[in-house]
Amino acid sequence: MGSIPDPGELTELTRPSFDEFQRQTSLMTSCTLLWKELSDHFTSLEKDLQKKSEALKYKIQTLDNQTKASLASLKKREVTIDGSVEIALERVEEHKELALKSLSDPDYENPDGEVDDGDGSLMVLKSLCLTMESRGFWNFVITKKKEIEILRKQIPLSLAECVDPAKFVIEAISEVFPVDKRGERSGEKGNDLGWACVLILESLIPVVVDPVIGKSRLLVTPSVKERAKEIAETWKKSLEERGGIENVKTPDVHTFLQHLVTFGIVKKDDVDLYRKLVVGSAWRKQMPKLALSLGLGDKMPDMIEELISRGQQLDAVHFTYEVGLVDKFPPVPLLRAFLKDAKKAAASVLEDPENTGRAAQLAARKEQSALRAVIKCIEDYKLEARFPPENLKKRLEQLEKAKTEKKRPAAVPANKRTRASNGGPMPPAKAGRLTNAYVSSFPAPPTFVRSPSHTQYPTGVPAYPSPPAVYGSRSPPSPYAYSPEAAPPIAGSYPVAPLNYPAYGGYGNGFAPAYQQAYYR
Repeated sequence: MGSIPDPGELTELTRPSFDEFQRQTSLMTSCTLLWKELSDHFTSLEKDLQKKSEALKYKIQTLDNQTKASLASLKKREVTIDGSVEIALERVEEHKELALKSLSDPDYENPDGEVDDGDGSLMVLKSLCLTMESRGFWNFVITKKKEIEILRKQIPLSLAECVDPAKFVIEAISEVFPVDKRGERSGEKGNDLGWACVLILESLIPVVVDPVIGKSRLLVTPSVKERAKEIAETWKKSLEERGGIENVKTPDVHTFLQHLVTFGIVKKDDVDLYRKLVVGSAWRKQMPKLALSLGLGDKMPDMIEELISRGQQLDAVHFTYEVGLVDKFPPVPLLRAFLKDAKKAAASVLEDPENTGRAAQLAARKEQSALRAVIKCIEDYKLEARFPPENLKKRLEQLEKAKTEKKRPAAVPANKRTRASNGGPMPPAKAGRLTNAYVSSFPAPPTFVRSPSHTQYPTGVPAYPSPPAVYGSRSPPSPYAYSPEAAPPIAGSYPVAPLNYPAYGGYGNGFAPAYQQAYYR
């Protein structure tokens, strides 16, 4: 049997190694880091859940507020329907009576008290609207393009006299919208009537708004609204026949978009189409407001970036101010970039070999147009402090001055055949320049003319009076010569060499040579 060790006896113990100690330390460190990582992860999850919970609460509260507002609006609309319909019926009845009086009495005047502008256009428009003569109304409006600001005030007053203003407007613009029915005439220069369509559609809005709750409800009958939708669909189908959105004229696009807004027939499914149309015609000043009315407010940042990428920085500035994104898209850098691109475009025009004759004029015109647009933008949005326009105005003045100097007539050069300053004789005109010049191959006979230094002749040779100068002739008169056979020899005369100039008084009798002005016309 083995011996039992004595407890008091020292036995050999296993000593812990330093490597084991390091292993244990490393394990503790790993556990600590893992715990911290897990703790941070759960803390982050808790914060995210809290944020999402707060966002959900805010959305729920917003939806509740919107629901309450919608219910209140619906209740208000329902309550006001009777009142609005009653007002509309009273207006219809009133307009009906006025229309009947106007038809029965041609000299009847509408006693509304509006002051006409003197030429009777307001009375004419009101009369046409009272009798619902849409064709006559359209023909009258399109002849008043130069008075568009006056029409902008008069057409709403006139449309208010219609029994059914919405139907009247659709019939009035039906000649050119949705499809132009004029045929070949529509393509002629200056024959675009989109401005008249937009003007009439804009003028209809204040006439059809609800008199009680305003723009949130339009007083358009269901049948007219359905007809407006059909017109919009017809226009969209015609895009393919015109070659797509890129080939549609801007006035047509503007008319279509204004038609949608005026009759309240905007479709959410067509938002992408509206976006492309607005960006393609963004240079029109009404486009930013139309874009908001079409429900493109959420897409405005992307549209502005697209305009900037296409080099339309000035249009982008108008959009930023309309939607309140000035902080995100500062206007001054955009205007400077626009001017820089305009200078590059002008330089490219100068380098174009196809425009060598008019290159300088076209380049100056491009730069002038850009400067005027930027200066107007600075003034409209009060950006003088951030972008002083003085240098731009000086540059514009320089370009305009250079343009004016180029338009001045060139100075008439001195005539080579003018008399000398000392009153000497005028050299003869070249024979090649005379229209009736006769050049002979035989030598010319000697001619004898009056000497400029001797005015006395013997009695045998009478003096030849100078004939009157012919004003307007491009050639001097023929020399006043006489043949040797007709004149007897002169005793005591001085031997004088024949001179090659005539005794011509055309430049010394007070008349200016007329051929110089005719040459430089």
